[in-house]
Amino acid sequence: MKVVWLGGIYHPTVEAVLSLGTVVVVGFGGIMALEGILSVGDIVRFLLYLTLFYAPIATLVTSVDSLLQAVAGAERVFDLLDAEPEIKDKPAALRLPAAKGHLVFENVTFSYDKASPVLEDISFAISPGEMVAFVGPTGVGKTTIASLITRFYDPDSGRIKFDGVDLRDIELASLRSQMSVVPQEVFLFNGTIAENIAYGKPDATPEELIQAAKKAYIHDFIASLPQGYASLVGERGILLSGGQKQRLAIARALLRNTPLLILDEATASVDMEAEKQIQKAIQQLAGTRTLLVIAHRLSTVRRADKIIVLDDTNIVEQGSHEELLAKAGLYARLCASQIA
Repeated sequence: MKVVWLGGIYHPTVEAVLSLGTVVVVGFGGIMALEGILSVGDIVRFLLYLTLFYAPIATLVTSVDSLLQAVAGAERVFDLLDAEPEIKDKPAALRLPAAKGHLVFENVTFSYDKASPVLEDISFAISPGEMVAFVGPTGVGKTTIASLITRFYDPDSGRIKFDGVDLRDIELASLRSQMSVVPQEVFLFNGTIAENIAYGKPDATPEELIQAAKKAYIHDFIASLPQGYASLVGERGILLSGGQKQRLAIARALLRNTPLLILDEATASVDMEAEKQIQKAIQQLAGTRTLLVIAHRLSTVRRADKIIVLDDTNIVEQGSHEELLAKAGLYARLCASQIA
């Protein structure tokens, strides 16, 4: 508001000062013309000269204003670039060899705000090659679990172990090289389909791109385009539908071929036909790597080896789809509400 207020004074003041010269020339020039000292043509010439004189001044004023805004923006950018990350490698952090994908949470508690815990004393284990789904109402910490696994945050208490090693003892680059994440909000940059798929593996061959696209059930769509894999997707994938963007993101994750794959609400914003295609891709992945699926649409997770149900910061149920239905608990109620 202070900047707007100062701008409201600055710009009219500059324009008034510039206009004052015209008033002076017309006023005094008119008097001198009446007295025969100057001709009307001389006054017009003065006005034209004045216009030529003011144009660069007005441009300079605008440039200074833009420069000051750019400097203020640059300060914020450099503050961000110079910021020290809260999550750092330990001095003797380990570099993981090829991981198996074994994941264990031991009494994990976490909160963004110390007064309001998101997860409290959570424990579970995921075996290599297992497909595990996390379900529950909005805001119970499903995506937070994914953020803890990728170590965007560290737990307040408890431990998270990957292949038997505490995440805090592993190099961040090494840890994240073993994982792929398909977020709910897919980010695609303004390039070709091939460039977007290969983002996680720039040296991938065309054959590898095609295989990843086929596993994600997006190859047939790409092949139908006039330019195929050289087709542009637009800024943030604006030229693609929601389902196409999600499957492209899955293809990107598959190309990296990591032992752990996290799908965060991969079917949240797509239509039924696109959801079926994504479900096919997920089922094809089951058993080939450790697969973590976060979903609100329970049709996506019915074939999971294990479903973990969260509610009010805790795990309230665990089991297969059939086992949880038999318990007639929260999961059964969620299923019934979606069928209704």
